[in-house]
Amino acid sequence: MGVCGKPSSAVKASEESPKQRELIKKTSELREARAISSKRDESLSRKEKLETDVGNFPGLRNLPKAVEGEQVAAGWPSWLVAVAGEAIRGWVPRKADTFEKLDKIGQGTYSSVYKGRDLLHNKVVALKKVRFDNMDPESVKFMAREILILRRLDHPNIIKLEGLVTSRTSSSLYLVFEYMEHDLTGLASLPGVKFTEPQVKCYMQQLLSGLDYCHSHGVLHRDIKGSNLLIDNHGILKIADFGLASYFDDHQKAPLTSRVVTLWYRPPELLLGETQYGVAVDLWSTGCILGELYAGKPIMPGRTEVEQLHKIFKLCGSPSEDYWRKSKLPHSPVFKPIQPYRRRIAETFKYLPDAAVGLMETLLSIDPSDRGTACSALNSEFANIMSKMGAPPGPAETIIFFQLPKLSTWTSAPYMRYARIYAAN
Repeated sequence: MGVCGKPSSAVKASEESPKQRELIKKTSELREARAISSKRDESLSRKEKLETDVGNFPGLRNLPKAVEGEQVAAGWPSWLVAVAGEAIRGWVPRKADTFEKLDKIGQGTYSSVYKGRDLLHNKVVALKKVRFDNMDPESVKFMAREILILRRLDHPNIIKLEGLVTSRTSSSLYLVFEYMEHDLTGLASLPGVKFTEPQVKCYMQQLLSGLDYCHSHGVLHRDIKGSNLLIDNHGILKIADFGLASYFDDHQKAPLTSRVVTLWYRPPELLLGETQYGVAVDLWSTGCILGELYAGKPIMPGRTEVEQLHKIFKLCGSPSEDYWRKSKLPHSPVFKPIQPYRRRIAETFKYLPDAAVGLMETLLSIDPSDRGTACSALNSEFANIMSKMGAPPGPAETIIFFQLPKLSTWTSAPYMRYARIYAAN
């Protein structure tokens, strides 16, 4: 049955009731809202996202000219070697004719994603194409950092970068990833689909395990959201899209840009302009994911930064006077509410198990220092219940195939043309 089982759906596409059609309409409206939010986040300039992070990427340094010459001779384009030599060191570029494009499954501001076949190994892969028409060094550096981080991470719950495709005369680069059939956002938005309690716990355990590995290796993801959490047909979850990731050092915090994390999953301190931060930003996003898994939709879908903060304060309460005084965040004078908001997480999610509410209370703490770590979350009461359950038992299953609107993932854009929905008999 797989690690986490499959979300249940009891209705085939050809047997839609009026209630089902209304659900589909609401789902369509939610997708439209997601698209607007994604476009707003993608409109941030690449330079703005990189602005203060350059010093936090050890490894992005120039190589000796002799080494650069060897890399060009091996088939790498000179524009890539000049900026990203360390990121590609030790690898040989794959040739484009060793892959077959099967379908375009995603489109973002800076890249396109294709489902493809690796002809040398006869397996399906995902090909992320990044084009550098003007060979802008900052754009190349942006991608080099993602490659460098992905090469250094090796964990079952983190997407695997399997290789790079380019040539000496090419102005583009393909990143070759293992292929994953679904993403969490796409699955959650399907009409009639609801995650079971065992599935929620199993997905959370995998997400926290992947994050714990990232953080223990000095990496912040900085864009945890449903569309960046990929799931295969066996229920394995993998964290993807490290385009905004950054190295960090808890003992020597260097300033980082606050213009990261998709709006609905962005913690209050970043909205208030914080530039000295750590693992707590990923943990806040994880708390949003936990609520979303149970609710079946984003729990704080703001349209603007002002509205996002308002939604956060309404659910999680506003910061204490002590926090406002100590943090001295740049945007505090503008966004500090006249009257304090009380915390409403327990009452809003009163239908959830106590252990789930307890973990959500921790992860969605207004003060980042109260969110703990991914490791402590894995040792929480909620996680202890997860580990005792093991792989959830599954009912008899039938596979229902039907065509869907494309789902979203790595590029915050459509990902799949078809999905497999498993329904209990």
